[in-house]
Amino acid sequence: MKPIRAWWLALLALRCPHCHTGPLFNYGMYNLGHFTDMPESCPVCGQHYEPEPGFYWGAMYISFTFAVPIVLVSGAVLYWFFGDPPTWVYVTTVAVVMLLLTPPSFRYARAVMLYAFGGVRFNKRYLEKGSAT
Repeated sequence: MKPIRAWWLALLALRCPHCHTGPLFNYGMYNLGHFTDMPESCPVCGQHYEPEPGFYWGAMYISFTFAVPIVLVSGAVLYWFFGDPPTWVYVTTVAVVMLLLTPPSFRYARAVMLYAFGGVRFNKRYLEKGSAT
């Protein structure tokens, strides 16, 4: 894999914040038995993914900031495009949407936490040809 130059593209691709090459997660996003599994360190550069014990507890707050717009947008779509349906439709729709978006929300909350608060910065030497090995 080639390293990604822009940090925000590497974050969206769920790549290591140090080399922008190694994956942050072991399995596919919707492999429900393993969507939370992260390697201990980057297979490319060896960067440790958990800076301190309990580091990812803070990702719960980031996940909450993802959930609020999801709930609001789901409710607004139902209200404006489906003529303000009964309450059970709102509850069911929001529950289904949240269940479907739990794996990406979980992963991106952890990635944002690692990129923003992990103290890891991109090392540009990984952009040079052949140095990512």
